[in-house]
Amino acid sequence: MDIYTLLREFADSWMLLFLFVVFVVVIIWAFRPGSTKIYQDVADIPFRHVDAPAPDRGADQPAASKEART
Repeated sequence: MDIYTLLREFADSWMLLFLFVVFVVVIIWAFRPGSTKIYQDVADIPFRHVDAPAPDRGADQPAASKEART
């Protein structure tokens, strides 16, 4: 039995089972109770400043430097 055949049999049986189990665990982890609040918070990131948008900078005002922001 050469190495290719051995690895092919392993991939067709145990690795397929292992990857299916990993897939099921990831799905269960994503839909577990209590994760809704976390995912809702992450989903709302683009809309955090909708009520109070950042002030407009005019063309004569340069962008703030990195040192000023930190």
